[in-house]
Amino acid sequence: MKLKIEQFYDKQLSHASYAVLSNGEIALIDPGRNPRPYYDFAQAHNARIVAVIETHPHADFVSSHLEIAETTGATIYVSELVGATYPHETFDDSDIVTIGKSFLRAINTPGHSPDSICILLSNEDGVDVALFTGDTLFIGDVGRPDLRENAGNITATRTQLAQQMYRSTRERIMTLPQHITILPAHGAGSLCGKNLSDKLSSTLKEQLETNYALQNMTEEEFVNHLLADQPFIPKYFGYNVDVNKRGATQFEPAIAKVPHLHTHTVLPPDALIIDIRPQSDFKNAHLKGAINIQEEGKFETWLGAIVSPNERFYLVGATMQALETAVRRAAKIGYEPFIAGTMIYQPTANGTRAEQPDLTDFTQNPHNYTIIDIRNPNEYQANLLFQNSINLPLYELRERAAEIPQNKPIMVHCAGGYRSAAGSSIIASIVHDSQPVYDLSEAVKGFNAAHN
Repeated sequence: MKLKIEQFYDKQLSHASYAVLSNGEIALIDPGRNPRPYYDFAQAHNARIVAVIETHPHADFVSSHLEIAETTGATIYVSELVGATYPHETFDDSDIVTIGKSFLRAINTPGHSPDSICILLSNEDGVDVALFTGDTLFIGDVGRPDLRENAGNITATRTQLAQQMYRSTRERIMTLPQHITILPAHGAGSLCGKNLSDKLSSTLKEQLETNYALQNMTEEEFVNHLLADQPFIPKYFGYNVDVNKRGATQFEPAIAKVPHLHTHTVLPPDALIIDIRPQSDFKNAHLKGAINIQEEGKFETWLGAIVSPNERFYLVGATMQALETAVRRAAKIGYEPFIAGTMIYQPTANGTRAEQPDLTDFTQNPHNYTIIDIRNPNEYQANLLFQNSINLPLYELRERAAEIPQNKPIMVHCAGGYRSAAGSSIIASIVHDSQPVYDLSEAVKGFNAAHN
């Protein structure tokens, strides 16, 4: 059977995983939490999954490597440096795994993490075909070096890891044959880098020509460039590293344990409630104190940025289907054990309605409002939309909302409306009931256009 590489792409997490098929055998690389797509692929090709390879313990999603190994009998391969506590075989420099008539060779490439590896695929003729780069080399970028200062078996400072990334790219990757295909674990939208392309593959030759991180520069210049302007680190990242280091529980049994509550269940007064409905429905009526993280959007990222690991919360939605989808999405970052229950929302007399802004008044008198800009700091600094606004990024808002002055009506905005739905609901859940909190929502686009 001809060598085949299949890419599986999760747009919601910007995560790419891979199946390498050769002569009836399959190796999986960096699989996501739900193993079903990989089983379906194996069945469709009448092949066996014999190996699962982890390029490193991922921070931004939970892998199904342990479940797949337990289900199929496949061997897990991972660097010895991971200190994995699940059954595995170590896979480090020059170690080779044979898949059918093809070969996978480990290359240690610390930088994104101390235990990162890349995997070089050679066909039956011994010709190098592709490099699975994990979070070491992306299309247009390299992996951020600041996620392992407090997580994992081995920790290292961001500066140390940036220095290691310089050496890994120059000595271990850039010396490989330029014709090989580069297949990374993430694309644009991932928080594991800062300049990722929306392309999901490239050649090493193209990356040598176009990737800023592979250009001629000193180690000091590289480190300074790499450390600058990295995106924020969601609360769940360190937790996911630890989950992946020990191996996650099985996916379907885990989500089946999440209880579904009766529609009229009275939740505890201090309950953390995540309402997943569209913002228009939420603003029309919602449970008092609920936070609106819409399921349509980057739900996993913002759930894991706003809610801390081990913090119990309830999911509220319009339909069972929407709730089931949200639970499955929460499970992709390992949050299903923290869901105290799911519940369909039915408007009642006790429902709370969000304040609607008077956009004419705000446009004419912005100084009469306390304006809270919940964009990320780099967005705020690059494009200040309102003078005297206060920048409180959404991922810090629950912890810092008490800093907001309450002597004026509060207007919340982001860049397009999705984040401000969550931000305004967080602020409204914290400030005094009599304090009006408004969401500028999608109307911010008009101010953005006017500013530019």
